Amino acid sequence: MTDKPSNAIRILVVDDHPLLREGVVSMLEHRTDMTVVGEACDGAEAVAQFRQLKPDVTLMDVQMPVMNGVDAIVAIRSEFPEARILVLTTYSGDVQAVRALKAGATGYLLKSSLRTEMLDAIENVHRGRKHLQSDVAAQIALHVVEQELSEREIAVLREVALGKANKEIARTLSLSDETVKAHLKNIFAKLDVTDRTHAVTVAARRGIIEL
Repeated sequence: MTDKPSNAIRILVVDDHPLLREGVVSMLEHRTDMTVVGEACDGAEAVAQFRQLKPDVTLMDVQMPVMNGVDAIVAIRSEFPEARILVLTTYSGDVQAVRALKAGATGYLLKSSLRTEMLDAIENVHRGRKHLQSDVAAQIALHVVEQELSEREIAVLREVALGKANKEIARTLSLSDETVKAHLKNIFAKLDVTDRTHAVTVAARRGIIEL
């Protein structure tokens, strides 16, 4: 590989899938204006690599072992407020996107758009601009006026996702059966669903819970 110029955008790639990292590296290999200076396979390693390398742009996955991407963004931005981080994810959910942006991400891009949008996204983020994929922006706009689920409602929904009945959920969360039923009623209303299975499906798709 030819040497890159000193003003090339220095990029750190963070993802727990080696093939994804290899794909990004191969896409940037022949660019003279961008260069991959490091790779990390989880959030904790990302924080350590960032401290060492001080990249211009970090490409950050969200779902990773040890430390997830959102927590890694918080950790990096607390030490380096000017860090420019572009989230790369398979999840288009509005809740997860908002969570990442609130944590300090500068951009949000779906992995399905790597080949068509990644280079523009890196350039935008490097220039200090926000880059939000249109599909994700549409999801955020669609749900922006809706009530958020409370922490307790999310806890109940996680138990539902595990297949637990109301009595089991009540025992696990130290609630009464009636309180669990009330939480479920609120969850159904906020997610605009009519049953438990649909509630779990919608919540997972939007990034409210992880399956």
